[in-house]
Amino acid sequence: MVDVSVLTPVLNEEEHIREVAAKMLSQDFDGSIEFIFIDGDSEDSTVEILRELQQSDPRVRILRNPRRSTPVGLNIGLANARGAYIARMDAHTLYPEDYLARGVARLSRGGADHVSGPQLARGAGTWSRRVALALYTPLGRGGAQFRHSTEGEIEVDSGFTGVWPRAVLEAHGGWDEDWHNDQDSELAARIRGSGGHILCLPEMGAQYIPRDSLKALARQYWRYGVYRAKTSGAHPESMRRSHLLAPSLALSLAAAILPLGGVRRLGRMAVALWCATVVGVAMAETWRADSALEIDATPADVAALPAVFGAMHIAWGFGFLFGCVRFGPPLRALTHLVRRPRA
Repeated sequence: MVDVSVLTPVLNEEEHIREVAAKMLSQDFDGSIEFIFIDGDSEDSTVEILRELQQSDPRVRILRNPRRSTPVGLNIGLANARGAYIARMDAHTLYPEDYLARGVARLSRGGADHVSGPQLARGAGTWSRRVALALYTPLGRGGAQFRHSTEGEIEVDSGFTGVWPRAVLEAHGGWDEDWHNDQDSELAARIRGSGGHILCLPEMGAQYIPRDSLKALARQYWRYGVYRAKTSGAHPESMRRSHLLAPSLALSLAAAILPLGGVRRLGRMAVALWCATVVGVAMAETWRADSALEIDATPADVAALPAVFGAMHIAWGFGFLFGCVRFGPPLRALTHLVRRPRA
């Protein structure tokens, strides 16, 4: 047995894995840790880099995930883990050195089933930096509470990676392998549905490295949208009103090209409103964040933000609509939203 098992699914991560793994291995924790990397048959040098690390650090373990699915990889890791606590760490994120220590300490005090920290975007490349800027604005992070720093501990609907008692994960059967994306939100919905508590601790904030191209960003947000529709259908209480904004934009874009005068005008008005919001409010918010957070942004980065928001919102919105077709519309979630009182 060890105290903490860290699970990290990887697939073609040669660009960042050396830096990310080095930060993981430098955890300052008064106990034993094992680091389990579950590789989805990477086609680059990811496994070779991990094997080099394994030779110098016996805490590193490498497992295969031939199905290349994140929840499958996490469950493979969980089945092979020996820790009393299970942590998930992302291959695109730099974690503070006391991340595990703070997570385990908070869980040990009771009253929490899952703890994590804010997801703080840090650019590593031109478009990655622009996506990071977008994620520091309300238009970029949506209603996700864990995507920004907080003054103190707060309870959240879902967290970014984090630490669980092993018993909690086993009680819920681990990650649902039908959720190839949004699996953490789906698991969080089950935990909260059973009366569990999910906490976000500001001192556990981790630096997330966003995608470095609009194409990769759009693919990522398309998947987010598809599986958000599925999660909303399975767990109606997990849906927020903010989840409807991107699908509304997608429907407005479709309406704007329909040969129906009234519908087309309404669609174009909605799209124009979105454009005005993106160009105006988003840029003002980003300049404020740039000053407050000391992000090294250029005028070109700010000028590119409409393209970033477009990739996020349009891909997410059409992905959600596709998910409604694929998995069925989340009608119970919509009913739940109508009945839920505004905060």
